[in-house]
Amino acid sequence: MSNEATLLFGVGATKAGTTWLHRYLAGHPDCHLRSIKELHYFDALEEGRVTRVREELDEERARLAARPVPANRARAEARANRIGDLADWSAALADGSEAAYLDYLSNGRGTRRLVADITPAYALLPVARLKRMAAMASDVRFIYLLRDPVDRLWSHVRMIARTRANPGEAIGPRAGRILARVLAGEETHIAKRGDYCAVLTRLWAAVDPTRLCLSFYEELFSQASVDRLCAFLGIAAVPAEFSVRVHAGVPVPMSRDQRRAAAEWLAPQYDFVAERLGRVPAVWQSHRVGV
Repeated sequence: MSNEATLLFGVGATKAGTTWLHRYLAGHPDCHLRSIKELHYFDALEEGRVTRVREELDEERARLAARPVPANRARAEARANRIGDLADWSAALADGSEAAYLDYLSNGRGTRRLVADITPAYALLPVARLKRMAAMASDVRFIYLLRDPVDRLWSHVRMIARTRANPGEAIGPRAGRILARVLAGEETHIAKRGDYCAVLTRLWAAVDPTRLCLSFYEELFSQASVDRLCAFLGIAAVPAEFSVRVHAGVPVPMSRDQRRAAAEWLAPQYDFVAERLGRVPAVWQSHRVGV
């Protein structure tokens, strides 16, 4: 990639703060991030879904173009920027090459020092693909955010329940049914996103440990943590906005029985992270025993 920009991959975890991270970096003066947070380039290649991803991009672009231009100038500019990014990314996917991917990330960068692709699905990629990603530029870095396993699972379950719910349907009962299926070994696509044992094992096998930052969601929303992330990325420490959380999800509480069952099922994840990283936040310790 030209001008030696740092290439960052944000690889998860799902429902662990990646959207907030994208927004912070997108507003950082040292960073150049396009408006599409999740590019799904590498997982689409692995799964043979490039054509489908392009179709989804073109459908979104057509919907946006059909809407009236907002009277608010900032919103109108954001709309135009999004439409342009969708068109550019669809064209890059049509090309299909890694060079086109890198050109898309860098287009418009100027002298900014970092470009990024924040796609949590990349955490599921095989080691060979992760190794190839790690060698795509002279300075490639990875960030993986870990969230308390029970909280992450329940947030993910609520998100899926919301997308499947009928108009006017209460989310709680549907979320409970999805959770029960996950704990019974079904809905494996949800469980895989929080399988820290498997994900970290793959990342450690593929990525130079000095180029991999692991951070806890529970500690992310403080300036000290953000400053550490900036230091890892080689960018200036810029104050972050913590008052607004994004994609917080539908506020449906877990029952005590649900929480205990989930904690028991996720016990290997708690134990693995605590053993391999040497510590976990306090909330992890309490949830580990179903409290």
